[in-house]
Amino acid sequence: MSHPRVGVVGAGRVGAVLAARLQRAGHHLVGVSGRSDASHLRVQTLLTDIPVLDRAEVVRRAEIVILAVPDDALADVVAELAPLAGPGRLFAHTSGRHGLAVLAPFVHAGARAIAMHPAMTFTGTEVDIDRGCVFGVTAEPADRDVAETLVADLGGSVMWVEEADRATYHASLAHGANHLTTIVTQAMDLLREIGADDPAAVLRPLLAAALDNTLDYGDAALTGPVARGDVDTVRAHVAHLHDPSVRRTYAALATATADRAESTGRIDTDTADAVRTAVIREKVR
Repeated sequence: MSHPRVGVVGAGRVGAVLAARLQRAGHHLVGVSGRSDASHLRVQTLLTDIPVLDRAEVVRRAEIVILAVPDDALADVVAELAPLAGPGRLFAHTSGRHGLAVLAPFVHAGARAIAMHPAMTFTGTEVDIDRGCVFGVTAEPADRDVAETLVADLGGSVMWVEEADRATYHASLAHGANHLTTIVTQAMDLLREIGADDPAAVLRPLLAAALDNTLDYGDAALTGPVARGDVDTVRAHVAHLHDPSVRRTYAALATATADRAESTGRIDTDTADAVRTAVIREKVR
């Protein structure tokens, strides 16, 4: 089975890995673009005999073009490459926030368009190659088959996302994953402050269990002082958080946790109000 010619614009952590997956799936990879030394290193490390080209040359050579560039740069890259678009080409971007609208200049030129965002964190190294994930995909009905095939060749599965829901879809992932990194690194800093030699070893079993339980059971997995209504304990926590950034994070999340615990009947309204009041008072001291 022959594959169409594929080019990747952007050899960052995502683009280089997706290019490597496609090459290993048997696609004819005609080239990738990348400007930084780090991008060139990824190409040398992850890909076999693939030239690094400028963006325009990648588009000229490819039938399928994957745009793996930052969200805020995508519209400018599309505007730059739109004069090279036309019938017979398919453009797919990996942005979470954007859907098909940002690719409209390509469509107006007769090309097809797909939005396909991998719901995964990337290191840009070999460890990413075999990590399967769900892709949040937006495509016109006529392009859904090719989108599913492309995602399957990338080792993923499809979650269809409506155009109007792209920002909400991406916010859910950023909130659940990116903000998790902030919370965990703050917790590790607190453990270091009190002398823990290996904060990760302390947190890993707890966090793994909490994440698994939450994914399996939702709000029913909640444990800890807010779920028990231990207001004095919450107050003591905030009083001993000396970094203002950590205090703000703890207060915001304790408030949100109290809201959810109240809405699910884990604690009553008086207790939830007491938690909210406790963290606000400690926060402003």
